Amino acid sequence: MPATIVIGAQWGDEGKGRVADWLAAEADVVARYAGGDNAGHTVVVGEKIFKLHLIPSGVLHEHVVCVLGNGMVVNPVNLLREMDQIASMGVEITPERFMISSRAHLITPAHVALDSASEKALGNQAIGTTLRGIGPAYMDKTGRKGIRAGQMLNIEEFADALYARIEEANVTLARQGGVNVDPKTVTTDYIEAAERLRPYIKDTTVYLNERLKQGARVLCEGAQGTLLDIDHGDYPFVTSSSPTSGGALTGLGIGPRYIDRVMGVTKCFSTRVGGGPMPTELQGELGNRLRGTGENHWDEFGTTTGRPRRCGWLDAVVLRYAAAVNGFTDLFLTKLDVLSGFDELKIAVAYHIGAKRYEFPPVTLSELEHVEVEYITLPGWHEDITKIKDVGNLPEATCAYVQKIAELCDTPVTAISVGPERDQLIFF
Repeated sequence: MPATIVIGAQWGDEGKGRVADWLAAEADVVARYAGGDNAGHTVVVGEKIFKLHLIPSGVLHEHVVCVLGNGMVVNPVNLLREMDQIASMGVEITPERFMISSRAHLITPAHVALDSASEKALGNQAIGTTLRGIGPAYMDKTGRKGIRAGQMLNIEEFADALYARIEEANVTLARQGGVNVDPKTVTTDYIEAAERLRPYIKDTTVYLNERLKQGARVLCEGAQGTLLDIDHGDYPFVTSSSPTSGGALTGLGIGPRYIDRVMGVTKCFSTRVGGGPMPTELQGELGNRLRGTGENHWDEFGTTTGRPRRCGWLDAVVLRYAAAVNGFTDLFLTKLDVLSGFDELKIAVAYHIGAKRYEFPPVTLSELEHVEVEYITLPGWHEDITKIKDVGNLPEATCAYVQKIAELCDTPVTAISVGPERDQLIFF
């Protein structure tokens, strides 16, 4: 069967863009299925660093057709900005190799304003969103009053719908104490965006199913991570879409019979941006050591927001849960090189609340906030592994750490990264 799904196994920022870029070399189509420009995927090619938010990582391969699926929410102005930036770096984007689903929903400046007003109103209980308007856009979608990309094909209809939605949002903003959006100015900017984007708008559901029937290899690229899923994540500290394997099917309009691989991507430690429980979070020197200084793109600062990530020991309770929810066939472990220099490493294997032991995360937020973590301790290593190409040359402690992760998740680790470059991969 010809489709692979790439899934974040933690809270996002696992390095999925890097993995998708690697897998795209053997794909015909790479399709994003959820989220919007709240995603941030960094891909390093030689001296060039590509920071992608909406466009799939496969765009860096000339033979690949890239698709923004129906499950996404798209800011047209930001998409054009990203397309122009990539083009300036020598990557050509044409309607023959880049498509936007006519069913994808659009993010407007009113959504961004509503996002900001909502977070401000929540105060200390804020979710920690990227303030890109993602949540309000999905709320309009489920409320059956959103604007879909296909409406940009009729400029007059699109302009009327946009104007009406912004005026409606301004009523809510006034009630929340937010800043109103000028519908006239916004409508002009979005009409210009629509004119440029119209050639890229297609029925991607039909396109993907036709290609799959022809035997094309399709890579389904995820954004965010399993623990941010609207149904299966740490609710309410979640995103507004389904960044899981089930979300890939509904977000692209393809059936499960085409899927032959579900690869989970996880860091060798844990990170999280924004609010919500994180049982293995480390404070002080250890947390700062995992995070880095922010002096290079590989440090733990958000690609989209620039915010420092919360860091901690690897949480196998989370990984075990993600493997079950998604049906992982294998794991890709990233950033193993960061752990070089630690005398010992810890992995969370269970939670405890009183006398009860949990091998999967408890459902309620109040329980998650009060768990005690059960760790195992493994020996660390001090060797520099960034130039190693073969698993046989890895330190014994490194291999033992990787194998323990596979054992705890009951999922084989088939590849690891030992640095940010494309070729810093080792296959197990």
